[in-house]
Amino acid sequence: MGDLAKIFGKTAQLTVLDYFMKNRGETTYLSGIAEATGLSHSSVARVIEPLLELGIVKEGKMGKQIRTFRLNEDNEITRLLIRFYKEAEEILTDK
Repeated sequence: MGDLAKIFGKTAQLTVLDYFMKNRGETTYLSGIAEATGLSHSSVARVIEPLLELGIVKEGKMGKQIRTFRLNEDNEITRLLIRFYKEAEEILTDK
């Protein structure tokens, strides 16, 4: 269970967000996220949309059809989430 899930409970969207937090700087695709998180491809596709709308995740293209994703570390909300995640992880590790 990821650190965010320990705090907020386990949901598909938090699972995907936790994945991005742990894999900052990496570009991935829907199937890769689904495989790494154990979620279905359709669940990942559904819950990634709000993260895209908020600018927390950036979308790119590989070829004509493959959508790629990475954490948007230039976004103010994302920077706040990264700080929160780091601090929460430190506190939870100490317990």
